[in-house]
Amino acid sequence: MLYQIASFLLDVLGGLFAGACLLRLYMQWQRVGFANPVGGLVFALTDWLVIPLRRVLVPVGRWDGASLVAALLLQLVQYFLLALMWADSAWTWLPWLALLGLMRVVVSGLTGLLIVHAVLSWVQGRSVLADMLARLSAPLLRPLRRVMPPINGIDFTPLLALVLLQVLMIVLGHLQASVLR
Repeated sequence: MLYQIASFLLDVLGGLFAGACLLRLYMQWQRVGFANPVGGLVFALTDWLVIPLRRVLVPVGRWDGASLVAALLLQLVQYFLLALMWADSAWTWLPWLALLGLMRVVVSGLTGLLIVHAVLSWVQGRSVLADMLARLSAPLLRPLRRVMPPINGIDFTPLLALVLLQVLMIVLGHLQASVLR
């Protein structure tokens, strides 16, 4: 029970901070401005780690390696703290667990992004947040729209993307569980 509680709390904290680092990277890559409440929150959650890393890892074009390394370091710390409760053999797999954990954070973040984007597209007109979410969702939905065009004016690609992301999350969960065995 104690392990489950610790695992849950570390997963929430690690996911929040690593997800914010990845969102920072993704927003920069998509050239989405940070002059909005989400951008301010992302900076507030990540500056303490990303700014010092930028002294070593300078951004290359639109790619901010410091944000990616920060997210990976946060996942390493999360799994290191969990590994303190494991058997000794799990230590060798710590980098793989952190990498798979980082991929799970990406999938969770994209899932949340698509859900909020879909809900806002139904209930709200134009807003800064809705426009930003549409820009962030577009690279994920664009290839799916080629395969599945709107049916009677209704776009089902967010639903298809969510199903595919959940399948990917199941695969990543099984990979992580197999590493622990």
